[in-house]
Amino acid sequence: MKSLVWWNVAVVLYLGLWVHMCLSQATPSPQQQSEKLKFRLAGYPRKHNEGRVEIFYKGEWGTICDDDFTLENAHVLCRQMGFVSATVWTHSAKYGPGTGKIWLDNVLCSGTEKSIEFCRSRGWGNSDCTHDEDAGVICKDERVPGFMDSNIIEMQVDENRLQEIRLRPLVDGIAKRMPITEGIVEVKYKEGWTQICNVGWTSKNSRVICGMMGFPNEKKTKKNLYKMLTNHQVNYRIHSVACMGNEVHLSICSMEISKANVSIPCQGGKPVVVSCIPGLLFSQISGKKPKIKQATVRLKGGWKVGEGRVEVLKNNAWGTVCDDRWNLQSASVVCRELGFGTAKEALTGARMGQGPACGWTDGLRGSVGG
Repeated sequence: MKSLVWWNVAVVLYLGLWVHMCLSQATPSPQQQSEKLKFRLAGYPRKHNEGRVEIFYKGEWGTICDDDFTLENAHVLCRQMGFVSATVWTHSAKYGPGTGKIWLDNVLCSGTEKSIEFCRSRGWGNSDCTHDEDAGVICKDERVPGFMDSNIIEMQVDENRLQEIRLRPLVDGIAKRMPITEGIVEVKYKEGWTQICNVGWTSKNSRVICGMMGFPNEKKTKKNLYKMLTNHQVNYRIHSVACMGNEVHLSICSMEISKANVSIPCQGGKPVVVSCIPGLLFSQISGKKPKIKQATVRLKGGWKVGEGRVEVLKNNAWGTVCDDRWNLQSASVVCRELGFGTAKEALTGARMGQGPACGWTDGLRGSVGG
């Protein structure tokens, strides 16, 4: 009987230790909570408010496994990235497999947590998943009012991302003229520069390229330009590009990318050539006198050309616009109207200073950064 009592005590102690271990894994330690976490959306094809969830922890970017993932988890993550909520979550690496650590697994949030680190999980870096199980989210395209972190779309550097894009002039000597507004679109990979097959290429795709280069609009490419391509070496890696036209970077558009060191033929096509229209900024640099029209939109309070608080002229008075739902696409509309390309950053919370008292446009307010 005495031994049975000791056995019961041993069982209670063992169970108590097991519960303590589980809770210690599920609840972050003070050291974990004190570390500043960073979050981003990655992968392709995607829009600015969706993607594979990546967390920067202990000096390294990593992903979250989709095991036991819920919409409540997605709500917490979307809020941490400056969106009001999530609309859906994705599994099985819909936006492509990530790299590095799988930081969290079996995450379980109630949906009210301020950070994903306060949700139950197996603990940081404790996972039995592969990157084929990376979780993603689609956030509601509405920004949290006053969210101070930048919503720049980060460009990851790995072989499945577009690291750098340029226009290579078709005619020798053109490269010495600035700006370069016309040429072959080339994308840099680890092994060098590659081209895009122009089969199915549209003006919407060209608009995205021109915006990235700092130009407000694209123009139709002359067919005789392609006669100059005979001496150009071609290495196709990218095919079937399909942009909507309002993307801030080509990597967000839908496309097919071939494996490294493999060049797929472009049947019936040639390399993509794009021609862009330089805006007001380049006209000022070249000394040309641009046609001046009454400005109805302006940037104020910025430290350099191309950034500032957005102000709109109405009824002969300048006023600001509200930053509700202000994002990179909204900022890009303003940038293009002012003669620039797509916006690099959409700022909220009056980070360029307070403007005039009157606010003219409901649903839009903010600053743009170049």
